[in-house]
Amino acid sequence: MLARQVLVVVPLAAVLAGCGSGGGSLSPEAERGRQVYIAQCTSCHATDPAQIGPLGPPLRGSSRELLEARILRGAYPSGYTPKRPSAIMQPMPQLAGSLDDLTAFLR
Repeated sequence: MLARQVLVVVPLAAVLAGCGSGGGSLSPEAERGRQVYIAQCTSCHATDPAQIGPLGPPLRGSSRELLEARILRGAYPSGYTPKRPSAIMQPMPQLAGSLDDLTAFLR
């Protein structure tokens, strides 16, 4: 029984540890952003932010302006052309304090 649990936990830990880091170490700000991303974004976006998610587009390289508009208001910045014309994403104003960290992680 213990062996089965180890087999399940180890691959999951490996995926979460390496997700989006590009193999290098992250700055403290980017690491906080990675943790927020894993906890809040991966239900719709891929664990690797450069990949297409089950519901959301890739987020790698997203500007702070785009993240702020989408996360805080559920809108797009003026003049921005969305990758997908959907209105699925709901505002998540509780993440306002994590925008800089998310931006650092998604660079």
